[in-house]
Amino acid sequence: MSGFVEKPEPIQVPGLVHLHTGKVRELYRNEAGDLVMVASDRMSAYDWVLPTEIPDKGRVLTQLSLWWFDQLRDLAPNHVLSTALPEGAPADWAGRTLVCKSLRMVPVECVARGYLTGSGLAEYQESRTVCGLALPEGLVDGSELPAPIFTPATKAEVGEHDENVSYEEVARQVGAETAAELRQATLAVYARARDIARDRGIILADTKFEFGFDGDTLVLADEVLTPDSSRFWPADRWQPGRAQPSYDKQFVRDWLTSAESGWDRRSEQPPPALPGEVVEATRAKYVEAYERLTGVRWS
Repeated sequence: MSGFVEKPEPIQVPGLVHLHTGKVRELYRNEAGDLVMVASDRMSAYDWVLPTEIPDKGRVLTQLSLWWFDQLRDLAPNHVLSTALPEGAPADWAGRTLVCKSLRMVPVECVARGYLTGSGLAEYQESRTVCGLALPEGLVDGSELPAPIFTPATKAEVGEHDENVSYEEVARQVGAETAAELRQATLAVYARARDIARDRGIILADTKFEFGFDGDTLVLADEVLTPDSSRFWPADRWQPGRAQPSYDKQFVRDWLTSAESGWDRRSEQPPPALPGEVVEATRAKYVEAYERLTGVRWS
C-alpha cells in the first residue's frame, strides 16, 4: 500500500474548479481557463504522503521556482502568468500560488544527471548503464559523470514509483522530434542551473523537469530546481563513495527508516507522524537551500 495517509479535502473557492490533488500541489482552473497551482506544506517519502506537514515548505518551493524561472528565462519560456492571489482565495495561499498557462503536457519526467546516485546508481551497479546509457567502469555513489546525461522516466500516480525508461522509449511514446527537443532543453537548463549553483557552493547532482506545449512552443512547467525535484549537495562536503549530505527530505527518510519510528516501509501500514525535531530540521534545510541559492534571507 501507499498514497495519502490522510487525503486532504480541497478548499472550495468561488470561480475556481478543483482539478487534482497531488503529492504536494492542489490544481485548479479559473474562469479564464488558466491553471492555478497551490503548493501545500505536505511532505512525501517512500511513496507515501505523510500526515505531518513542514511549515513554510510550500512557500519555499514556490518562491525558489520563481527565482529559477527568472534565471532561465532566456533558455526556456515558462508557464507562469501571475502570482496574484485569486479573488476569494484564502489568505494562507499568498506566496504559494501561481496562475499558469494551460499547456499540453508531455507525459515524461525529464531527468538530468550530472552525478551518479539514487536509482541511477542502482542500475549502474547492475549493468554499468543508466536508462540504457553506457557509463565507464569505476564510478561510485556521488561520482561526477563524464558529462550530464538525460535519463527520462514515466510519470506515476500518487503512491506509485516513477519508472526510468530509455530515450528510445520516450521517442516511441511522444515522437522523435519531441524527444530530441526534450533532451536538448533538459540538458541546457541543467547546465545553466548547475553552473549557478556551483558559484554558490552547491552541487546540483540531478534534477527533474516537466514540459508542456503552448502551440508549437516547448514550455517549462510545474516546479523547477527545488529540493523536492532536485538533489543539492554542499560542495565543500562532497566525497564520492558514500551518501552525500543534502538539502532535502533526508532527515525525514532517515527517521522513517530508524528504529525510533517503529515503521517498516515494507509493511502495508502507513508511516507515523513526524516528531517536532525532524520537522524543524527539515524546514531548516529547505530554507537554507533557498537562502544559499538566491542570496536572499527567508522571511
